Amino acid sequence: MGAPAFRLDGRTALVAGASSGLGAGFARLLGAAGARVVLGARRRDRVEALAAELREAGGEAYAVTLDVSDGGSVVAAFDAAEEHFGGVDTVIANAGVATGGRSTEVAEADLRRVLDTNLLGTYLVAREGAKRMIAGGSHAHGRGRILFIGSITARQNHTGDAAYAASKIGIAHLARQFAKEWARQGINVNTIEPGWIHTPMNDDWHGSDESRAAIAALPRRRIQAQDSLDDMVLYLCSDRSDAVTGATFTIDDGQSL
Repeated sequence: MGAPAFRLDGRTALVAGASSGLGAGFARLLGAAGARVVLGARRRDRVEALAAELREAGGEAYAVTLDVSDGGSVVAAFDAAEEHFGGVDTVIANAGVATGGRSTEVAEADLRRVLDTNLLGTYLVAREGAKRMIAGGSHAHGRGRILFIGSITARQNHTGDAAYAASKIGIAHLARQFAKEWARQGINVNTIEPGWIHTPMNDDWHGSDESRAAIAALPRRRIQAQDSLDDMVLYLCSDRSDAVTGATFTIDDGQSL
């Protein structure tokens, strides 16, 4: 990882879903840019290990247990973050799960897991973060930043991912709703929509004949690199993005063309 394009010194960021994949990458990115980073996930052992890694690299990091679908867990995570680092002014609502299959065949329990994690969880994390930012004076300093992690599936129609796609278009609109509601409270809320990136969530699919055929059909015939998101994530979490709120950015290496 090269030198970050935007510095986040003095910021305290909470990353939800930081145990692996994009979330772990975002935690490393924010830490390298100078932010104090709170890593939240259900798998406490993984975020503990990542927090230790960031501290060994010279950063400030703290791990908390976080189940985004449980309001009590969300409150407890922010309480722990404030006790350790003080107020959180930056939130990345990244936690997400997926389930595949034709819509007529997906179990109700799987539907609820996707919607509760991706949509309800994003709502709960953003809402709690906003409450804390407002109480901490975001109206005066205007430094509140909340970033939702969406997906280009929100703009596409594929058999097998209806629940996941619906949850992602839902959070994009939720970001706009929150952005308007909190605009005068000094909180910016934005969404990025990545394309296909190889993460543990899609390990079973990646490397299959189906995935090779799908990648070959993309305009650039390649999977997107995770670090292609870095500059935009840092910008939207930084003071430089003061005038950007309620926006949705597609960053997909041309996959949706």
